[in-house]
Amino acid sequence: MAETPDVVQTVQQGYAFEGPAIELGALLVDGTPNTEAAVRIPLSMVNRHGLVAGATGTGKTKTLQLMAEQLSAAGVAVFAADIKGDLSGVSQPGESSEKLLARTRTIGQEWTATGFPTEFYALGGQGAGVPIRATITSFGPVLLSKVLGLNDVQESSLGLIFHYADKQGLTLLDLKDLRAVITHLTSDEGKGDLKELGGLSAATAGVILRSLIGFADQGAEAFFGEPEFDTADLLQQRDGKGVISLLELPNLQDRPALFSTFLMWLLADLFHDLPEVGDVDKPKLVFFFDEAHLLFNDASKAFLDSIAQTVRLIRSKGVGVFFVTQTPKDVPDDVLAQLGSRVQHQLRAHTPNDAKALKATVSTFPNSSYDLGEVLTQLGIGEAVVTVMNEKGAPTPVAWTRLRAPQSLMAPASAEQLTATVAASPNNAKYTEVVDRESAYEKLAAKVQAGAEQAEAEAQAEQPQAEAPKPRAQKQEKSVVQQVIGSSAFKQFARSAGREIVRGLFGAARRKR
Repeated sequence: MAETPDVVQTVQQGYAFEGPAIELGALLVDGTPNTEAAVRIPLSMVNRHGLVAGATGTGKTKTLQLMAEQLSAAGVAVFAADIKGDLSGVSQPGESSEKLLARTRTIGQEWTATGFPTEFYALGGQGAGVPIRATITSFGPVLLSKVLGLNDVQESSLGLIFHYADKQGLTLLDLKDLRAVITHLTSDEGKGDLKELGGLSAATAGVILRSLIGFADQGAEAFFGEPEFDTADLLQQRDGKGVISLLELPNLQDRPALFSTFLMWLLADLFHDLPEVGDVDKPKLVFFFDEAHLLFNDASKAFLDSIAQTVRLIRSKGVGVFFVTQTPKDVPDDVLAQLGSRVQHQLRAHTPNDAKALKATVSTFPNSSYDLGEVLTQLGIGEAVVTVMNEKGAPTPVAWTRLRAPQSLMAPASAEQLTATVAASPNNAKYTEVVDRESAYEKLAAKVQAGAEQAEAEAQAEQPQAEAPKPRAQKQEKSVVQQVIGSSAFKQFARSAGREIVRGLFGAARRKR
Protein backbone atom coordinates (compact mmCIF):
# COMPACT_ATOMS: atom_id res chain seq x y z
CA MET A 1 0.00 0.00 0.00
CA ALA A 2 3.03 2.30 0.00
CA GLU A 3 2.91 5.03 -2.61
CA THR A 4 6.68 5.55 -2.67
CA PRO A 5 9.36 2.84 -3.14
CA ASP A 6 11.59 4.15 -0.34
CA VAL A 7 9.08 3.75 2.53
CA VAL A 8 11.44 1.34 4.34
CA GLN A 9 14.35 3.77 4.17
CA THR A 10 12.10 6.64 5.27
CA VAL A 11 10.91 4.71 8.33
CA GLN A 12 14.45 3.53 9.14
CA GLN A 13 15.71 7.09 9.13
CA GLY A 14 12.70 8.50 10.94
CA TYR A 15 12.88 6.04 13.85
CA ALA A 16 16.69 5.76 14.09
CA PHE A 17 17.03 7.78 17.28
CA GLU A 18 19.40 7.13 20.15
CA GLY A 19 18.53 6.29 23.74
CA PRO A 20 16.02 3.94 25.42
CA ALA A 21 12.66 3.48 23.75
CA ILE A 22 9.44 1.50 23.78
CA GLU A 23 9.70 -1.08 20.98
CA LEU A 24 6.31 -1.19 19.30
CA GLY A 25 7.02 -3.51 16.37
CA ALA A 26 8.25 -3.79 12.81
CA LEU A 27 7.24 -2.01 9.61
CA LEU A 28 4.91 -3.97 7.35
CA VAL A 29 5.62 -3.84 3.61
CA ASP A 30 3.16 -5.68 1.36
CA GLY A 31 2.05 -7.72 4.36
CA THR A 32 5.58 -8.78 5.36
CA PRO A 33 7.37 -7.38 8.46
CA ASN A 34 10.73 -5.71 7.81
CA THR A 35 12.75 -6.29 10.97
CA GLU A 36 15.33 -3.68 9.92
CA ALA A 37 12.69 -0.95 10.14
CA ALA A 38 11.77 -0.94 13.84
CA VAL A 39 8.99 1.36 15.06
CA ARG A 40 9.68 2.84 18.51
CA ILE A 41 8.75 5.62 20.95
CA PRO A 42 11.67 7.37 22.71
CA LEU A 43 11.23 7.20 26.49
CA SER A 44 12.17 10.87 26.67
CA MET A 45 9.09 11.68 24.55
CA VAL A 46 6.57 9.52 26.42
CA ASN A 47 5.62 12.45 28.69
CA ARG A 48 4.55 14.29 25.52
CA HIS A 49 1.47 12.08 25.81
CA GLY A 50 -0.27 9.92 23.24
CA LEU A 51 -3.37 8.25 21.86
CA VAL A 52 -4.20 4.57 21.38
CA ALA A 53 -7.34 4.28 19.24
CA GLY A 54 -9.26 1.71 17.28
CA ALA A 55 -12.54 -0.16 17.03
CA THR A 56 -13.54 -2.68 19.67
CA GLY A 57 -11.63 -5.96 19.36
CA THR A 58 -8.73 -4.63 17.25
CA GLY A 59 -6.03 -4.99 19.89
CA LYS A 60 -5.96 -1.74 21.89
CA THR A 61 -5.75 -3.57 25.23
CA LYS A 62 -2.80 -5.70 24.08
CA THR A 63 -1.02 -2.55 22.87
CA LEU A 64 -1.56 -0.98 26.28
CA GLN A 65 -0.22 -4.18 27.91
CA LEU A 66 2.84 -4.18 25.63
CA MET A 67 3.64 -0.57 26.46
CA ALA A 68 3.05 -1.05 30.20
CA GLU A 69 5.47 -3.98 30.28
CA GLN A 70 8.29 -2.07 28.63
CA LEU A 71 7.74 1.01 30.76
CA SER A 72 7.84 -1.15 33.90
CA ALA A 73 11.04 -2.85 32.70
CA ALA A 74 12.58 0.62 32.25
CA GLY A 75 11.72 1.54 35.85
CA VAL A 76 8.71 3.71 34.96
CA ALA A 77 5.55 3.35 37.06
CA VAL A 78 2.30 2.78 35.16
CA PHE A 79 -1.35 3.42 35.97
CA ALA A 80 -4.18 1.97 33.89
CA ALA A 81 -7.89 1.40 34.28
CA ASP A 82 -8.65 -2.29 33.84
CA ILE A 83 -12.30 -2.10 32.95
CA LYS A 84 -12.82 -5.70 31.80
CA GLY A 85 -10.09 -7.34 33.87
CA ASP A 86 -8.15 -8.12 30.69
CA LEU A 87 -4.96 -6.42 31.91
CA SER A 88 -4.64 -8.36 35.16
CA GLY A 89 -2.53 -10.97 33.37
CA VAL A 90 0.36 -8.49 33.25
CA SER A 91 1.19 -9.71 36.77
CA GLN A 92 1.83 -13.27 35.50
CA PRO A 93 4.32 -14.73 33.01
CA GLY A 94 2.85 -15.33 29.57
CA GLU A 95 2.10 -18.74 28.08
CA SER A 96 4.16 -19.83 25.10
CA SER A 97 2.64 -21.42 22.00
CA GLU A 98 3.88 -22.29 18.52
CA LYS A 99 1.57 -19.70 16.99
CA LEU A 100 2.86 -16.99 19.32
CA LEU A 101 6.52 -17.80 18.71
CA ALA A 102 5.98 -17.97 14.95
CA ARG A 103 4.58 -14.45 15.06
CA THR A 104 7.35 -13.05 17.27
CA ARG A 105 10.04 -14.55 15.01
CA THR A 106 8.65 -12.73 11.97
CA ILE A 107 9.12 -9.35 13.65
CA GLY A 108 12.48 -10.13 15.23
CA GLN A 109 11.18 -10.22 18.80
CA GLU A 110 13.00 -12.37 21.35
CA TRP A 111 10.04 -13.46 23.45
CA THR A 112 10.48 -14.53 27.08
CA ALA A 113 7.60 -15.21 29.47
CA THR A 114 7.73 -12.48 32.13
CA GLY A 115 5.41 -11.15 34.81
CA PHE A 116 5.61 -7.61 36.20
CA PRO A 117 5.05 -6.09 39.67
CA THR A 118 1.38 -5.15 39.88
CA GLU A 119 -0.99 -3.52 42.36
CA PHE A 120 -4.73 -4.07 42.02
CA TYR A 121 -7.19 -1.37 43.12
CA ALA A 122 -10.98 -1.08 43.07
CA LEU A 123 -13.05 2.07 43.52
CA GLY A 124 -14.49 2.00 47.01
CA GLY A 125 -13.44 -1.60 47.40
CA GLN A 126 -16.24 -2.74 45.08
CA GLY A 127 -14.09 -5.35 43.40
CA ALA A 128 -11.12 -7.60 43.97
CA GLY A 129 -8.54 -4.87 44.58
CA VAL A 130 -7.35 -2.63 47.38
CA PRO A 131 -10.05 0.03 48.09
CA ILE A 132 -9.34 3.44 46.59
CA ARG A 133 -11.34 6.46 47.81
CA ALA A 134 -11.32 10.24 47.74
CA THR A 135 -12.85 12.72 50.17
CA ILE A 136 -15.54 15.07 48.91
CA THR A 137 -13.36 18.01 50.03
CA SER A 138 -10.43 17.04 47.83
CA PHE A 139 -12.62 15.91 44.91
CA GLY A 140 -13.97 19.44 44.61
CA PRO A 141 -17.11 21.03 43.16
CA VAL A 142 -16.18 21.03 39.46
CA LEU A 143 -15.49 17.31 39.20
CA LEU A 144 -18.47 16.48 41.39
CA SER A 145 -20.71 18.65 39.20
CA LYS A 146 -19.55 16.66 36.15
CA VAL A 147 -20.43 13.40 37.90
CA LEU A 148 -23.86 14.68 38.97
CA GLY A 149 -24.66 16.21 35.58
CA LEU A 150 -25.32 19.69 37.00
CA ASN A 151 -25.77 22.75 34.79
CA ASP A 152 -23.65 25.91 35.04
CA VAL A 153 -25.88 27.59 37.64
CA GLN A 154 -26.03 24.49 39.81
CA GLU A 155 -22.26 23.99 39.49
CA SER A 156 -21.71 27.60 40.60
CA SER A 157 -23.96 27.02 43.61
CA LEU A 158 -22.11 23.83 44.51
CA GLY A 159 -18.86 25.80 44.36
CA LEU A 160 -20.36 28.28 46.82
CA ILE A 161 -21.28 25.42 49.16
CA PHE A 162 -17.71 24.11 49.07
CA HIS A 163 -16.39 27.63 49.69
CA TYR A 164 -18.58 27.97 52.77
CA ALA A 165 -17.56 24.55 54.10
CA ASP A 166 -13.86 25.32 53.55
CA LYS A 167 -14.05 28.62 55.40
CA GLN A 168 -16.06 27.20 58.29
CA GLY A 169 -13.77 24.19 58.81
CA LEU A 170 -16.64 21.84 57.89
CA THR A 171 -14.62 19.03 56.39
CA LEU A 172 -16.51 17.15 53.67
CA LEU A 173 -15.33 13.57 53.84
CA ASP A 174 -18.32 11.72 52.39
CA LEU A 175 -21.74 12.30 50.84
CA LYS A 176 -23.55 12.62 54.17
CA ASP A 177 -21.25 15.54 55.08
CA LEU A 178 -22.17 17.38 51.89
CA ARG A 179 -25.87 16.70 52.37
CA ALA A 180 -25.64 18.02 55.93
CA VAL A 181 -24.04 21.29 54.81
CA ILE A 182 -26.63 21.84 52.05
CA THR A 183 -29.47 21.11 54.46
CA HIS A 184 -27.98 23.54 56.98
CA LEU A 185 -27.67 26.32 54.38
CA THR A 186 -31.35 26.00 53.48
CA SER A 187 -32.54 25.87 57.09
CA ASP A 188 -33.84 28.89 59.02
CA GLU A 189 -30.62 28.97 61.01
CA GLY A 190 -28.19 28.71 58.09
CA LYS A 191 -29.85 30.40 55.11
CA GLY A 192 -28.38 33.78 56.07
CA ASP A 193 -24.79 32.48 56.08
CA LEU A 194 -24.46 32.93 52.31
CA LYS A 195 -26.50 36.13 52.04
CA GLU A 196 -23.49 38.32 51.28
CA LEU A 197 -22.33 35.88 48.58
CA GLY A 198 -25.63 35.71 46.73
CA GLY A 199 -27.30 32.97 48.73
CA LEU A 200 -28.40 29.48 47.79
CA SER A 201 -31.87 29.08 46.36
CA ALA A 202 -34.05 26.32 47.76
CA ALA A 203 -34.78 25.08 44.22
CA THR A 204 -31.08 24.70 43.34
CA ALA A 205 -30.34 23.06 46.68
CA GLY A 206 -33.19 20.64 46.03
CA VAL A 207 -31.79 19.68 42.62
CA ILE A 208 -28.34 19.04 44.10
CA LEU A 209 -29.75 17.01 46.99
CA ARG A 210 -31.87 14.88 44.66
CA SER A 211 -28.83 14.31 42.43
CA LEU A 212 -26.83 13.22 45.46
CA ILE A 213 -29.57 10.77 46.47
CA GLY A 214 -29.59 9.24 42.99
CA PHE A 215 -25.80 9.12 43.04
CA ALA A 216 -25.82 7.32 46.39
CA ASP A 217 -28.39 4.83 45.06
CA GLN A 218 -25.81 3.83 42.42
CA GLY A 219 -23.49 2.76 45.22
CA ALA A 220 -21.40 5.93 45.21
CA GLU A 221 -21.32 6.15 49.02
CA ALA A 222 -18.45 3.65 48.95
CA PHE A 223 -16.27 5.84 46.70
CA PHE A 224 -16.02 8.80 49.05
CA GLY A 225 -14.49 8.83 52.49
CA GLU A 226 -11.32 7.93 54.30
CA PRO A 227 -8.64 6.75 54.20
CA GLU A 228 -8.16 8.83 51.08
CA PHE A 229 -5.85 7.40 48.44
CA ASP A 230 -2.40 8.95 48.30
CA THR A 231 -1.44 9.24 44.63
CA ALA A 232 2.23 9.03 45.63
CA ASP A 233 1.56 5.28 45.94
CA LEU A 234 1.31 5.16 42.14
CA LEU A 235 5.03 6.03 41.80
CA GLN A 236 6.52 2.85 43.25
CA GLN A 237 9.36 0.66 42.02
CA ARG A 238 10.22 -2.92 42.96
CA ASP A 239 13.55 -4.54 42.12
CA GLY A 240 14.24 -1.80 39.60
CA LYS A 241 10.89 -2.23 37.80
CA GLY A 242 8.08 0.28 37.83
CA VAL A 243 4.92 -0.95 39.56
CA ILE A 244 1.88 -1.29 37.30
CA SER A 245 -1.24 -0.09 39.15
CA LEU A 246 -4.54 -1.36 37.75
CA LEU A 247 -7.89 0.13 38.77
CA GLU A 248 -11.03 -1.95 38.41
CA LEU A 249 -14.52 -0.50 38.24
CA PRO A 250 -17.33 -3.06 38.22
CA ASN A 251 -20.61 -2.12 36.54
CA LEU A 252 -19.08 0.69 34.51
CA GLN A 253 -22.30 1.07 32.54
CA ASP A 254 -24.11 2.18 35.72
CA ARG A 255 -21.77 5.07 36.53
CA PRO A 256 -19.57 5.98 33.55
CA ALA A 257 -19.22 9.63 34.58
CA LEU A 258 -17.88 8.65 37.99
CA PHE A 259 -15.26 6.37 36.43
CA SER A 260 -13.81 8.95 34.05
CA THR A 261 -14.07 11.82 36.53
CA PHE A 262 -12.36 9.83 39.26
CA LEU A 263 -9.44 9.23 36.88
CA MET A 264 -9.32 12.98 36.25
CA TRP A 265 -9.17 13.56 40.02
CA LEU A 266 -6.15 11.26 40.22
CA LEU A 267 -4.43 13.32 37.52
CA ALA A 268 -5.32 16.62 39.19
CA ASP A 269 -4.06 15.30 42.53
CA LEU A 270 -0.77 14.23 40.97
CA PHE A 271 -0.46 17.66 39.40
CA HIS A 272 -0.92 19.35 42.79
CA ASP A 273 1.59 17.17 44.60
CA LEU A 274 4.44 16.50 42.18
CA PRO A 275 7.34 18.95 41.82
CA GLU A 276 8.42 20.46 38.52
CA VAL A 277 11.13 18.38 36.83
CA GLY A 278 11.13 19.79 33.28
CA ASP A 279 12.40 17.56 30.46
CA VAL A 280 13.48 14.14 31.73
CA ASP A 281 15.14 11.09 30.18
CA LYS A 282 12.10 9.04 31.14
CA PRO A 283 8.82 9.84 32.90
CA LYS A 284 8.05 9.08 36.55
CA LEU A 285 4.63 7.74 35.66
CA VAL A 286 2.61 6.96 32.54
CA PHE A 287 -1.15 7.23 32.98
CA PHE A 288 -3.39 5.33 30.55
CA PHE A 289 -6.85 6.95 30.42
CA ASP A 290 -9.18 4.25 29.08
CA GLU A 291 -12.70 4.91 27.71
CA ALA A 292 -11.59 8.52 27.28
CA HIS A 293 -14.80 9.56 25.52
CA LEU A 294 -16.67 9.21 28.82
CA LEU A 295 -14.68 12.10 30.25
CA PHE A 296 -15.43 14.45 27.38
CA ASN A 297 -19.09 13.62 26.76
CA ASP A 298 -21.43 16.49 27.71
CA ALA A 299 -18.56 18.39 29.35
CA SER A 300 -18.72 22.18 29.62
CA LYS A 301 -16.18 24.36 27.85
CA ALA A 302 -14.65 25.36 31.18
CA PHE A 303 -14.26 21.69 32.11
CA LEU A 304 -12.63 20.88 28.77
CA ASP A 305 -10.30 23.85 29.15
CA SER A 306 -9.20 22.53 32.54
CA ILE A 307 -8.50 19.10 31.06
CA ALA A 308 -6.41 20.66 28.28
CA GLN A 309 -4.50 22.73 30.84
CA THR A 310 -3.85 19.69 33.04
CA VAL A 311 -2.55 17.63 30.11
CA ARG A 312 -0.36 20.50 28.93
CA LEU A 313 1.19 21.21 32.33
CA ILE A 314 1.50 17.77 33.89
CA ARG A 315 4.23 16.70 31.48
CA SER A 316 6.58 19.09 33.30
CA LYS A 317 5.88 17.01 36.44
CA GLY A 318 7.25 13.92 34.70
CA VAL A 319 3.86 12.34 33.93
CA GLY A 320 2.84 11.04 30.51
CA VAL A 321 -0.85 10.57 29.63
CA PHE A 322 -2.17 8.21 26.95
CA PHE A 323 -5.85 8.40 26.06
CA VAL A 324 -7.39 5.12 24.93
CA THR A 325 -10.58 5.34 22.89
CA GLN A 326 -12.20 4.30 19.61
CA THR A 327 -11.50 7.28 17.35
CA PRO A 328 -9.46 10.49 17.64
CA LYS A 329 -12.67 12.49 17.28
CA ASP A 330 -13.58 11.32 20.80
CA VAL A 331 -10.86 13.67 22.08
CA PRO A 332 -11.26 17.49 21.83
CA ASP A 333 -8.91 19.29 19.46
CA ASP A 334 -7.13 21.20 22.25
CA VAL A 335 -6.21 17.91 23.90
CA LEU A 336 -5.56 15.96 20.69
CA ALA A 337 -3.05 18.58 19.58
CA GLN A 338 -0.92 17.75 22.64
CA LEU A 339 -0.72 14.00 21.99
CA GLY A 340 2.70 13.38 20.46
CA SER A 341 2.40 9.61 19.90
CA ARG A 342 -0.37 7.95 17.91
CA VAL A 343 -1.11 4.22 17.71
CA GLN A 344 -4.17 3.79 15.51
CA HIS A 345 -5.71 0.34 15.18
CA GLN A 346 -8.30 -0.70 12.62
CA LEU A 347 -11.37 1.44 12.01
CA ARG A 348 -14.52 0.18 10.37
CA ALA A 349 -16.59 1.95 7.73
CA HIS A 350 -19.84 -0.02 7.72
CA THR A 351 -22.15 2.98 8.25
CA PRO A 352 -22.20 6.66 7.19
CA ASN A 353 -21.13 7.64 10.72
CA ASP A 354 -18.23 5.17 10.52
CA ALA A 355 -17.16 6.68 7.21
CA LYS A 356 -17.31 10.16 8.67
CA ALA A 357 -15.20 9.08 11.65
CA LEU A 358 -12.68 7.45 9.32
CA LYS A 359 -12.32 10.62 7.27
CA ALA A 360 -11.88 12.69 10.46
CA THR A 361 -9.19 10.28 11.69
CA VAL A 362 -7.21 10.48 8.46
CA SER A 363 -7.21 14.27 8.67
CA THR A 364 -5.49 14.17 12.06
CA PHE A 365 -2.37 12.38 10.77
CA PRO A 366 0.67 14.12 9.25
CA ASN A 367 1.41 13.67 5.55
CA SER A 368 1.77 10.01 4.71
CA SER A 369 2.96 7.78 1.88
CA TYR A 370 -0.13 5.62 2.51
CA ASP A 371 -3.71 5.97 1.42
CA LEU A 372 -4.74 6.03 5.08
CA GLY A 373 -8.45 5.91 4.32
CA GLU A 374 -7.86 2.49 2.80
CA VAL A 375 -5.11 1.23 5.13
CA LEU A 376 -7.04 1.95 8.34
CA THR A 377 -9.85 -0.37 7.26
CA GLN A 378 -7.42 -3.16 6.25
CA LEU A 379 -5.31 -3.37 9.41
CA GLY A 380 -5.28 -6.81 10.99
CA ILE A 381 -5.60 -7.52 14.71
CA GLY A 382 -2.28 -6.63 16.34
CA GLU A 383 -1.45 -4.14 13.59
CA ALA A 384 -1.59 -0.35 13.77
CA VAL A 385 -0.64 2.82 11.96
CA VAL A 386 1.93 4.64 14.11
CA THR A 387 3.52 8.07 14.28
CA VAL A 388 5.40 9.41 17.32
CA MET A 389 7.70 12.27 18.29
CA ASN A 390 11.40 11.69 17.74
CA GLU A 391 14.03 12.87 20.24
CA LYS A 392 13.96 16.35 18.70
CA GLY A 393 10.20 16.66 19.09
CA ALA A 394 9.42 16.26 15.37
CA PRO A 395 6.80 13.76 14.11
CA THR A 396 8.12 10.52 12.66
CA PRO A 397 6.88 9.07 9.34
CA VAL A 398 3.57 7.26 9.48
CA ALA A 399 4.33 3.52 9.67
CA TRP A 400 2.08 0.52 9.11
CA THR A 401 3.29 -1.63 11.99
CA ARG A 402 2.94 -5.21 13.16
CA LEU A 403 3.07 -4.90 16.93
CA ARG A 404 5.15 -6.99 19.29
CA ALA A 405 3.47 -9.52 21.58
CA PRO A 406 3.21 -8.92 25.33
CA GLN A 407 5.47 -11.17 27.41
CA SER A 408 3.00 -11.42 30.27
CA LEU A 409 -0.21 -13.43 30.31
CA MET A 410 -2.59 -12.29 27.56
CA ALA A 411 -5.64 -13.32 29.60
CA PRO A 412 -7.05 -12.33 33.00
CA ALA A 413 -5.18 -13.55 36.06
CA SER A 414 -7.04 -16.16 38.09
CA ALA A 415 -9.14 -15.19 41.11
CA GLU A 416 -6.63 -16.99 43.35
CA GLN A 417 -3.73 -15.02 41.89
CA LEU A 418 -5.60 -11.74 42.35
CA THR A 419 -6.49 -12.57 45.94
CA ALA A 420 -2.92 -13.51 46.77
CA THR A 421 -1.50 -10.33 45.20
CA VAL A 422 -3.95 -8.07 47.04
CA ALA A 423 -3.39 -9.85 50.36
CA ALA A 424 0.39 -9.43 50.03
CA SER A 425 0.17 -5.73 49.15
CA PRO A 426 1.37 -3.26 51.82
CA ASN A 427 -1.44 -0.97 50.64
CA ASN A 428 -4.09 -3.49 51.67
CA ALA A 429 -3.72 -2.73 55.37
CA LYS A 430 -3.30 0.98 54.63
CA TYR A 431 -6.60 1.46 52.78
CA THR A 432 -8.97 -1.42 53.56
CA GLU A 433 -10.42 -0.33 56.91
CA VAL A 434 -12.87 2.56 56.57
CA VAL A 435 -12.31 5.56 58.86
CA ASP A 436 -15.27 7.78 59.80
CA ARG A 437 -13.88 10.61 61.91
CA GLU A 438 -15.78 13.72 62.99
CA SER A 439 -16.51 15.99 60.04
CA ALA A 440 -19.24 18.33 58.79
CA TYR A 441 -22.12 15.94 59.53
CA GLU A 442 -21.13 15.39 63.17
CA LYS A 443 -20.24 19.03 63.75
CA LEU A 444 -23.53 20.36 62.39
CA ALA A 445 -25.47 17.69 64.30
CA ALA A 446 -23.73 18.78 67.50
CA LYS A 447 -24.56 22.41 66.70
CA VAL A 448 -28.25 21.58 66.28
CA GLN A 449 -28.25 19.60 69.51
CA ALA A 450 -26.48 22.41 71.39
CA GLY A 451 -29.03 24.92 70.10
CA ALA A 452 -31.92 22.76 71.21
CA GLU A 453 -30.41 22.31 74.65
CA GLN A 454 -29.76 26.04 74.98
CA ALA A 455 -33.38 26.79 74.09
CA GLU A 456 -34.54 24.25 76.67
CA ALA A 457 -32.27 25.77 79.32
CA GLU A 458 -33.60 29.27 78.61
CA ALA A 459 -37.16 28.02 78.86
CA GLN A 460 -36.42 26.38 82.20
CA ALA A 461 -34.77 29.57 83.50
CA GLU A 462 -38.02 31.45 82.92
CA GLN A 463 -39.99 28.98 85.07
CA PRO A 464 -40.61 29.68 88.81
CA GLN A 465 -37.66 28.77 91.03
CA ALA A 466 -39.73 26.27 92.99
CA GLU A 467 -40.44 24.22 89.92
CA ALA A 468 -37.98 21.37 89.54
CA PRO A 469 -36.07 21.37 86.29
CA LYS A 470 -36.99 18.70 83.82
CA PRO A 471 -34.32 16.07 83.16
CA ARG A 472 -32.27 16.78 80.06
CA ALA A 473 -32.63 14.29 77.26
CA GLN A 474 -29.57 12.46 75.95
CA LYS A 475 -27.33 13.95 78.64
CA GLN A 476 -24.70 11.25 78.18
CA GLU A 477 -24.63 11.67 74.39
CA LYS A 478 -24.23 15.42 74.81
CA SER A 479 -21.25 14.94 77.04
CA VAL A 480 -19.47 12.72 74.50
CA VAL A 481 -20.13 15.01 71.54
CA GLN A 482 -19.12 18.12 73.44
CA GLN A 483 -15.92 16.49 74.58
CA VAL A 484 -14.98 15.73 70.97
CA ILE A 485 -16.05 19.06 69.49
CA GLY A 486 -14.68 21.04 72.41
CA SER A 487 -11.27 19.38 72.52
CA SER A 488 -8.31 21.61 71.66
CA ALA A 489 -7.04 19.07 69.13
CA PHE A 490 -10.34 19.07 67.23
CA LYS A 491 -10.62 22.87 67.29
CA GLN A 492 -7.08 23.17 65.97
CA PHE A 493 -7.87 20.71 63.18
CA ALA A 494 -11.09 22.54 62.27
CA ARG A 495 -9.29 25.88 62.11
CA SER A 496 -6.46 24.47 60.02
CA ALA A 497 -8.91 22.70 57.68
CA GLY A 498 -10.50 26.00 56.77
CA ARG A 499 -7.18 27.78 56.49
CA GLU A 500 -5.10 25.18 54.63
CA ILE A 501 -7.47 24.13 51.85
CA VAL A 502 -6.32 25.57 48.53
CA ARG A 503 -8.27 24.75 45.40
CA GLY A 504 -6.67 24.63 41.99
CA LEU A 505 -7.54 22.88 38.72
CA PHE A 506 -11.11 21.49 38.75
CA GLY A 507 -11.53 22.92 42.26
CA ALA A 508 -9.77 19.82 43.57
CA ALA A 509 -7.88 20.26 46.81
CA ARG A 510 -5.48 18.60 49.17
CA ARG A 511 -4.37 19.97 52.51
CA LYS A 512 -0.74 20.93 52.79
CA ARG A 513 1.37 18.06 54.01
